[in-house]
Amino acid sequence: MDRLQQWIASWQRESQEPVCAYVYDLNGIQRHVRSMLHELPANSALFYAIKANPDKRIIEALLPLVRGFEVASIGELLKVRDVSHTVPILFGGPGKKDFELDQAILNNVTYLHVESLLELRKIIELAKVRKRKVQVLLRINLRAANLPQTKIRMGGVASPFGLDESLVEEAISILRENHNTYVQLSGFHFHSLSNNTNAGLHAEMVRYYVRKVEEWKTRYDIAVSVINAGGGFGVTYDGSPGFDWPLFTSLLKQSEEWTRLGDEAEVLFEPGRYIVADHGYYITEVIDLKLSHEQWFAVIRGGTHHNRLPASWGHNHPFQIVQTEREWPYSWAKPMVVDSNVTIVGELCTPKDRMHTEAKVPRLQVGDVLIFVKSGAYCWTISHHDFLGHPHPAFYYLTEEGIPCPAISQ
Repeated sequence: MDRLQQWIASWQRESQEPVCAYVYDLNGIQRHVRSMLHELPANSALFYAIKANPDKRIIEALLPLVRGFEVASIGELLKVRDVSHTVPILFGGPGKKDFELDQAILNNVTYLHVESLLELRKIIELAKVRKRKVQVLLRINLRAANLPQTKIRMGGVASPFGLDESLVEEAISILRENHNTYVQLSGFHFHSLSNNTNAGLHAEMVRYYVRKVEEWKTRYDIAVSVINAGGGFGVTYDGSPGFDWPLFTSLLKQSEEWTRLGDEAEVLFEPGRYIVADHGYYITEVIDLKLSHEQWFAVIRGGTHHNRLPASWGHNHPFQIVQTEREWPYSWAKPMVVDSNVTIVGELCTPKDRMHTEAKVPRLQVGDVLIFVKSGAYCWTISHHDFLGHPHPAFYYLTEEGIPCPAISQ
């Protein structure tokens, strides 16, 4: 944080333009992933789901650490292939078009996640035409009623994601009927929820995945080399505890399911948010303070068109205040509030452009800079960047030396 404050001061000394930027701590991301890998159980591997943040510099920073990357579109796939032609890729998503499936085969995707019976049949036909070997994982929407409850659920309920559990037998039959040298069933994929913060329940869910696969192996006489247990590890934005990765991994290591698994199958994890959320900062300058109906509003240079996460999730995004070092060029007093509640809003012409409602601040004045922490995941990429045509933020990267490097094009 000290380095960020020094960088903000330098910006304000050198430019009259309000501060507006994302800063990604690449070194912090790498340290975090190394700690995750240290706790990872045997016979498992860590992938990064780039939907959380597909920034090229982040992909490059993670390349030597993770086993590979999970993508959900041909655009994401090509971003990864632009960094590495050989790194393993998992390709998921419920709406894969024919050309995407074809490109996935041509770009040597390691595992294709099958989301429907139609998609499975298409993959079989395309593999025959291309004469390319394809390994598939059947993504299953389980009918279990005891899955953890989160705001975002993709399994255990009616959803467009994956094959209904009742279709497992039919999917295996299709593969057998179309037996050829090109398409191989390597295992199963599960991704039932998002942003779960209960490590104990998450461990039990993964153990349940393993038990289901053991059941299917016996019932359908199939070999399984891969179980993709998905992601969904939660991050909190209200100061409450987030996901306890060491507890989660220790519970798996101690479980009977993991012991029985042995060397027969490898379990893959594909977190996104949990890897990068805490290592990104959205940094914006207060450009106005106004009182309306006895409520103070601070208008920032930026807003939800740069960071839509708080509006999308309906939460108050945490922030810190850096007091300004910018000279005040006007003859009148600089607007300021002391020991007040202030609602932080953006520059858009919509009341939905809110970052934080009724934040208690000891002091805030025009020219101060707000650092919205935990802005590394699902902040920039889900935002409506060009609404009203405001300029994009700048992008900077904290390297191992702790010096922000110039931004590259997105």
